[in-house]
Amino acid sequence: MKPGLSLRVSQHLALTPQLQQSIKLLQLSTLELDQEVEQMLDDNPFLERETDTATREEFGLDSADTPASGEEAEFSLHAAGSTTASAGADEPGSAADADPPAAQTESVDWDGDGTVDVQPDDGEWGGDAPARTHTSGSGEDEVDAIDLARAHESLTDHLHRQALSLHLSEIDSAAVRFLIESLNDDGYLEESLAELAIALAGNDAPTEELEELVHRFTVALRLLQSLEPAGVGARNLGECLTLQLHGMNQDEEGDPAIIAVALDICRDSLDLLARRDVKRLTQACGAGEENTRAAMNLIARLEPRPGRRFADVQRQIIVPDVIVKNVGRGAQMRFTVQLNADVMPRLRVHDVYANALRGQRGNEAHAGLQQRLQEARWFIKNVQQRFDTILRVSTAIVERQKNFFVHGELAMRPLVLRDIADELGLHESTISRVTTAKYMSTPQGTFELKYFFGSGLGTETGGSASSTAVKALIKQLLSSENPKKPLSDSKIADMLAEQGIECARRTVAKYREALKIPPANLRKAV
Repeated sequence: MKPGLSLRVSQHLALTPQLQQSIKLLQLSTLELDQEVEQMLDDNPFLERETDTATREEFGLDSADTPASGEEAEFSLHAAGSTTASAGADEPGSAADADPPAAQTESVDWDGDGTVDVQPDDGEWGGDAPARTHTSGSGEDEVDAIDLARAHESLTDHLHRQALSLHLSEIDSAAVRFLIESLNDDGYLEESLAELAIALAGNDAPTEELEELVHRFTVALRLLQSLEPAGVGARNLGECLTLQLHGMNQDEEGDPAIIAVALDICRDSLDLLARRDVKRLTQACGAGEENTRAAMNLIARLEPRPGRRFADVQRQIIVPDVIVKNVGRGAQMRFTVQLNADVMPRLRVHDVYANALRGQRGNEAHAGLQQRLQEARWFIKNVQQRFDTILRVSTAIVERQKNFFVHGELAMRPLVLRDIADELGLHESTISRVTTAKYMSTPQGTFELKYFFGSGLGTETGGSASSTAVKALIKQLLSSENPKKPLSDSKIADMLAEQGIECARRTVAKYREALKIPPANLRKAV
């Protein structure tokens, strides 16, 4: 084989650092954006948070770039002044999915205060339908979520506080404290007392010492299981339910005969209880069917996880990126879409450093500092474009789903990413980035932007129904079913067909599972 030279012509689309940063900022959540801003503030001396109104020159923008800022947003977001993508951006194999948020091919008219008005279309629902609103109470009654999280008492703290009132000896008190610290989040003691003794004393400890520790732990466990909540300190589910039933017996709550049957079930027949096999449970307990059913209902009211209400879960406070408000009533109702000014960082170029750099032209370090200044301007511009794109996409969603904001889930229409992408002249991947981890506060509640997208199911009239609306309809049907004769998936599919919605049984089962609703055999009342 002889070596040779050949020429080949090819095209490729390269992403500039500015475009890469724009894409990165677009897909960040509010919390991640705040962290990115803090990192940039630490790394770039030319960037600072704005405390007063900054001049346009300090942003590195001329008057044609953005309009004057309004009251509800630090930078008034615009849709004019579009920047088109590269010619080959939408061709297969190109970087089409890397559309910059600034790639806007049509304009949207914003109000002077940075909001967008959307008129609801009640043609098929009736124009006099009032909007459903969910208020969270007056401002005086609202409690800060962060303060609630800080005031949260864990299961361990709750038990330690109760243990102080037992007036135990120093050794017994230490044993109770050790067992409390060994509980899991549900309030169960997963390790055996022997294993706990070995863990405390070590594998090389004398047998007599281990036996003494097990004895101490046995006494401490009885004391622990006498504390609230009932069932804490159990080694398994059967023991947890038994402890709660014994507590009811001591407090003279309920019928002793029913409690006795329930104790038998918890001791030997939990597997039959899980299958709701009333016939075999009646035979196993030697009780009548009526008492067995009453015992099953009693067990169903018990708490299988005593530590549930004390669980120290991570409490995430969802701050909406977009706020939708309804204005007017009836035929005059319209919706305003605006960005949440609280999540928008107020940034500007540091004027002192920028002015100092202007006086250092010709200096060896001038080129590097000029690059950092340009990076600060890019970052401000990209943050602005991020919120601009979020607002444009949110406005398009509200326009498509305006009946949802009046009538709820049943009025949701089918919507896919391509619909919004085609309307705004963006790529589907850009819409996907915008709608991920971004939230919208609406009169119906707060939802992730992705919530408003859903596939469509065919109808007899040739139209389509949103999968979200079908789920809501299934939930409505199941909420009104006869508990003694619950609806099967096939029956639900038939009922949907009667309403003109073509939905197979497998699809009904999938939607039911997504709603976390058990099958008919487990919903049947005993």
